[in-house]
Amino acid sequence: MARHRFDIVQEGSAALAQVAPHIVFEHLAKTYLARDRRVAALDDVSFSVERGEIFGIIGRSGAGKSTLLRAINMLERPTGGTVRVGDVDVGALDEDGLVALRRRIGMIFQHFNLLSAKTVADNVGLPLRVAGLGRATIARRVEHLLDLVGLRAQAQAYPAQLSGGQKQRVGIARALVHEPDILLCDEPTSALDPETTHSILGLLRDINRQLGLTVVLITHDMAVIREICHRVLVLDQGRVVEHGDVWRVFGAPHADATRALLRPLRQGLPADIAARLMPERGAGHAEVILALRYTGNGATGRAGAAAIGHGATGRAGAAAPGYGAAGTPGVSLRTLAVLGPRARLLQGGVERITGHAQGELLVALPAEDYDEAALAAADHVEVIGYVPVHA
Repeated sequence: MARHRFDIVQEGSAALAQVAPHIVFEHLAKTYLARDRRVAALDDVSFSVERGEIFGIIGRSGAGKSTLLRAINMLERPTGGTVRVGDVDVGALDEDGLVALRRRIGMIFQHFNLLSAKTVADNVGLPLRVAGLGRATIARRVEHLLDLVGLRAQAQAYPAQLSGGQKQRVGIARALVHEPDILLCDEPTSALDPETTHSILGLLRDINRQLGLTVVLITHDMAVIREICHRVLVLDQGRVVEHGDVWRVFGAPHADATRALLRPLRQGLPADIAARLMPERGAGHAEVILALRYTGNGATGRAGAAAIGHGATGRAGAAAPGYGAAGTPGVSLRTLAVLGPRARLLQGGVERITGHAQGELLVALPAEDYDEAALAAADHVEVIGYVPVHA
């Protein structure tokens, strides 16, 4: 099997530079008339999706995600701007042209949209029957696709006999019957439990690698973006507020909307410490609470990482490196030695996102041991506050 260009994430930028974008949005706009006033679902949206990548679009409810996704195959017609798939201006196609385009673009949905009175095999083969293909051709392609999604044994089962994850696998197989080169995923895991979600995302990743499909996925869950996507776009009230490699956006989010979406994934300040946290050192014994952050970018700088927990009083938005692109330990680990032997690790962890280690550690240090001058050059260390210590 050919080596997929995104298998080695560090080579992604160089590889993509050699290939024209697969999908291009230019100044896309969509307005609705609601209660005698115009509402902007999309407002001047411009970006591109590279051929063969898994691209995530995330935002809160009402941000415009579904409208943007459905503009790719003109299920939603924009009121301004253009969408191009390859060299084709999708909005300029007539009805026959749209039919041909939609056969190149598979789509899976949040609630599966299966026909309850038809078997799994019939559900998968239905688009081929509508297109007029012969019975033998349909049977061969359906069998192949059910093998691909792991449902060959369920070919004659009905949707009511399937689990939620199995239903979504049927939906994925059906979306692939016309051998598309683009797969659109509309909240594909939001109706599934965490274990099944992990399984479905793994299947989408395998399909992307094996078939070389361009996958565009919308979700409201940053955990989905973290697990499967190469790049991500954040929408807020119809506008693009953040856009880039997933590891960069996670490590140093700039927009308030992005930080809000990331908050459920971050460990908050422990409740017992938050209850005693003070912005300044008081009289008597105290500990300083420090946040050490790793963003995976291999360079120091205040890149806008969100503060840990509640009541953060240090340099809001300070970011930290720790591991470079090749995964080698960075300056943040040496900082632990600078803190001295009485530093206590309170909580934290490091994870890898598309080949880049990221994370944050929360450390308590006796206030008298805190040497601000020694850590002055370490932008990856932030003072969260102080807590009193009873002698």
